Amino acid sequence: MASAKAMGQMEQDHFVLKSGHTMPAIGLGTWRAGSDTAQNVQTAITEAGYRHVDTAAQYGVEKEVGQGLKAAMEAGIDRKDLFVTSKIWCTNLVPERVRPSLKNTLKDLELDYLDLYLIHWPFRLKDGAHMPPEAGEVLEFDMEGVWREMENLVKDGLVKDIGVCNYTVTKLNRLMQSASIPPAMEMHPGWKNEKILEACKKHGIHVTAYSPLGSSEKNLVHDPVVEKVANKLNKTPGQVLIKWSLQRGTSVIPKSSKDERIKENIQVFGWEIPEEDFKALCSIKDDKRVLTGEELFVNKTHGPYKSASELWDHED
Repeated sequence: MASAKAMGQMEQDHFVLKSGHTMPAIGLGTWRAGSDTAQNVQTAITEAGYRHVDTAAQYGVEKEVGQGLKAAMEAGIDRKDLFVTSKIWCTNLVPERVRPSLKNTLKDLELDYLDLYLIHWPFRLKDGAHMPPEAGEVLEFDMEGVWREMENLVKDGLVKDIGVCNYTVTKLNRLMQSASIPPAMEMHPGWKNEKILEACKKHGIHVTAYSPLGSSEKNLVHDPVVEKVANKLNKTPGQVLIKWSLQRGTSVIPKSSKDERIKENIQVFGWEIPEEDFKALCSIKDDKRVLTGEELFVNKTHGPYKSASELWDHED
């Protein structure tokens, strides 16, 4: 395990992707964002100083995110100073749907280009698939064909960088064999998969951590170790968890619908989690993944994936 210092050398507020483009270290997540999404995005950018917003077609809030971005730009923020990420959904993971999907996202966001476009999950679903999927609703995914189309979006200037979410080491290695443009990666930090972090580091792939504060099933904010470190450093538990992610070398996209929390979550520069506390946070036991994908992709009778473990290539 890398030390707090080794992982925390960057005190700057951004990371450099393999393409040479810079990504702000902290972004606003918009998964399960509520009716105030547009206002939250505007506040995050114009009042709290965020320059990175992470969204997805499947979140159903791209139009609202677009309104917030537009309001921020009308308030004087330059588009070139913003970093906007979105994701292509599983029903569109066929080569011929990649470009139309991006075009829809750009239209909803009222943007000419994205800074980062991600494959949301490495599984293809039939249109109108149920949760959990019925027989025949999880289809074959042409990973290489879809990635080629994603690369074409970069060549055509519609997207600056491309990447993947929720990939295993096995799937990442497969992608790397045919990729001309290497991916960026988004994953959950609470399920501390050192293997995937190491694999990304080996390939020079930058990792972004989503849901850094945990989830409704396992809220890390109330973990006694986190609370103890927060009290010692006179920080909030949320700030400690976000800083922990940064010191591991990952950028991070905390989500909140409360203005006060949005502003708090970005106050993580100019201080460091000491080595012993960093190690204590690294030793928090992980019971299970926060997002297994089971309800989306597993059909226990008909497959092709009959368990969450199969989805994750038995790497759990």
